[in-house]
Formats: sequence, structure tokens, C-alpha cells
Amino acid sequence: MGIKNLTKLLGDHAPACCREQKIDNYFGRKIAIDASMHIYQFLVVVGRTGDQTLTSESGDVTSHLQGMFFRTAKMLEVGMKPVYVFDGKPPALKKEELSRRVERRGDATEQLTEARETGGDADIEKYSKRTVRVTAQHNEECRRLLVLMGVPVIEAPSEAEAQCAQMCKEGLVYGIASEDMDSLTFATPKLVRNLMKPQTQNLPINEYDYDKVLEGLHLTPDQFVDLCILCGCDYCGTIKGIGGVTALKLIQKHECLEKVLESMKESKYQIPDPFPFDEARRLFKEPNVLRGEQVPPLKWIAADEEGLVKFLVGEKSFNEDRVRKAVQRVNAAKSKSTQGRLESFFGAVTTKKSDTGKRKEPEKGKGKAGAPAKKGKSGIGKK
Repeated sequence: MGIKNLTKLLGDHAPACCREQKIDNYFGRKIAIDASMHIYQFLVVVGRTGDQTLTSESGDVTSHLQGMFFRTAKMLEVGMKPVYVFDGKPPALKKEELSRRVERRGDATEQLTEARETGGDADIEKYSKRTVRVTAQHNEECRRLLVLMGVPVIEAPSEAEAQCAQMCKEGLVYGIASEDMDSLTFATPKLVRNLMKPQTQNLPINEYDYDKVLEGLHLTPDQFVDLCILCGCDYCGTIKGIGGVTALKLIQKHECLEKVLESMKESKYQIPDPFPFDEARRLFKEPNVLRGEQVPPLKWIAADEEGLVKFLVGEKSFNEDRVRKAVQRVNAAKSKSTQGRLESFFGAVTTKKSDTGKRKEPEKGKGKAGAPAKKGKSGIGKK
């Protein structure tokens, strides 16, 4: 679910926190990705279209593998270094929200059947999304795929987004690729949305800067967490009638959630019972994550072409020619991007003849033709 109305709130009250980016700006960047969210997106395609090209010859759904394979290949081809993080055990406080989702899936299945009979495309898409569930098998198959692609995989002890945020705070990655805004509630320094959306959706890549979020809203980190809880999150119920703007005004006025709730006792707002905001606050501020040396080393290695062909073609009925060509492009791009990153820092090392005909070594700190060393495309070092 994420944080309700946070995108619009930031657009209206902290516009400087978000800027549009080009895909080229992520050349050489290490990006942590919430694996389950990407798998969900790929499965939604099947639920919406029923396209049989997204199943194997035996009828098993393969859209999660097709989506994961070709999207990850594209990331690697443009020079990005993705690391996928998988969810562990959900916090006990989130179980109620997960139970509600199961109930909604049951209701949505009936509504989807009716929508298909009446032919309403908008309703078909809406209810299809609600029936989708990422299973343990989906996760395991995607793990196997990523390992064969030479991409690092991290198993989070609990929430993947919290783990991604921790890795970003420790400087292990540049940012998080996620569509859920609660990544910011975990205080991730950089949140990247729409990073690899299909071009047909024509959505810009948006990068959010956490420090500028706080600056724009005039809040401390603790107050921002309280704002997100008040807006509505996965760990608490919502207070009817409280939208993003009202929540911001209340936090700015009363400074903390305890005082906000105290002020509501004589108001029209009905606080849910229970409303475990203090536990939700703790989960955002002190999540169960791997820290420091607990995080396995992040290594990107050459893809196992024959292993991928055996898995995707032999077991999942993929087109062999497409798989082999994609693997070859990925392996070539990995080698090219490594050299490109070196040159982006120091400039291409060249020599030139002096007036006397002798070869002259370039000066330190200079690149080609004695020019100042080139920086990366963003002008700063890469993580």
C-alpha cells in the first residue's frame, strides 16, 4: 500500500525533493530493488491480458521470469548494477493488513469474473491487480534466475524495503528502485521511481531526495515518520477524514503524534481502536535488517549462458535465440561498463608526441589531450 497521498503531498509542499532523471544518469550506479514488487508487476500482466505467450508449454505462468530476465538484462546493458532484495518474515503488526489483502483478493476474484462478462476494461485491470499474489515458488524461481544472471541477491530478515534503505544509508548502493513511497519513511537517502517502466507508459524517472523531503516539509526525521503513520501505512489503521494536507498541518502544529491524538479527543475524528502508532513508529525507525558485515558482499559476475538456456528454454519454454542474444549483450555490457567507469573518473589514458618527436606522458589528473579528467555523467562519484 505504501503511504497514502504522500506523492501528491510532496509534489505540492516539497517539490524540490523530486527531480526527473534520464536512464543514462544511472550508469555505474548500484541500485537496490524490492524484488517482490517487481515480481508483482510482472504477474499483473498475466492477470490483465491472459496472454498465453507468458506461460510455458505445460501451462505454468512465466511472466515473472520473462519480466525479471529482460528487465534485469536491460538494466545491466545500460550500465546499472542491480541488487535484488527479497522479503523475509513480515512484522507481526503487518499481519492484519496481509489478512485484509487476502479477503480483498477473494472479493476481487468474483468482481473480475463479472467485469470480464460485461467487458469493462478499466474494471478488468483494477480487479486483476487485486487477485494477484506473489508465491514462494515465484520468489524461488526468480532467485534462481538472478543467480544465473550473475546478479547479487539479498535475503532480508523482514521487510525488503527496510533492508534496501539500510543498504543505501550505509553507502552500499546509490538508491532504491521502488514504487512504494514508504521507502522514504525508512529514511532511504535516494528513492527512484519508474526506473524501468515500459516505454509505452511514458512515465518519467523520478528521484526523491530524503533530505530535501524533510527540508521542504519543515519536519524532523521523527516528525516525518509520524506524518506517514498519520497519512496511513501498512502497520496501522487509518483515521477517517485525515488526508495528507491535514496530517501535515497537524504534525507541524503539535510536533508529534501523541499530541496530535490528544488534540483529537474533542474533535470529529475517530481514532481506530487499536491504533498501535508507537509500534509502527518503532518498525520504521528500528527495522529488523542486516547491518554492516552482515550484508553479503555485492558481486556482479558474468551470466551463466548455458545454465540460463537450460532453465529458461529447457524448463520454461523460452525462445533460445532471444535468451542467448540477451545473455551475450549483458556479458558484453558488463565488461564495457567496467572500463567506462574507470575512464569516467580519470579520463582515457593516452600519450602524444612532443615537438621533438618524443612521446609525452599525460600529466597527473589530466585526461585526453591534457584536458581535465572527466567526471561521471552526474558529475559525482558512483556507488
